[in-house]
Amino acid sequence: SEVDAGSIPDLGQASFVPLDPIVVNLPNHSDYDLLRFTAQLEVPPNYLGEVEAIRPRIVDVLNSYLRAIEIVDLADPAALVTLRSQMLRRVQVVAGTGRVTDLLIMEFVIN
Repeated sequence: SEVDAGSIPDLGQASFVPLDPIVVNLPNHSDYDLLRFTAQLEVPPNYLGEVEAIRPRIVDVLNSYLRAIEIVDLADPAALVTLRSQMLRRVQVVAGTGRVTDLLIMEFVIN
């Protein structure tokens, strides 16, 4: 069937900044050994260069956050929504107002 062009949502302009994977050793008393996390940041195209320039600072804040959370928080499947919003907020503080619109989780594996 033919799609009505008026029904397609306007997604706007976005650029994506891939972040280096983060691997966190989990505490010895847990049933898991590692957390592997990979994400991309959605940014307005006019801020792409600025956000790419501070990528190490962004990875640092995410790394620090992931190392500080409790294993019980990671084990709950519903907790990913909360973790994602907490990480996005921290990234937005580091990057500055309006520079990062979303954090897309590409990989979140606990094993």
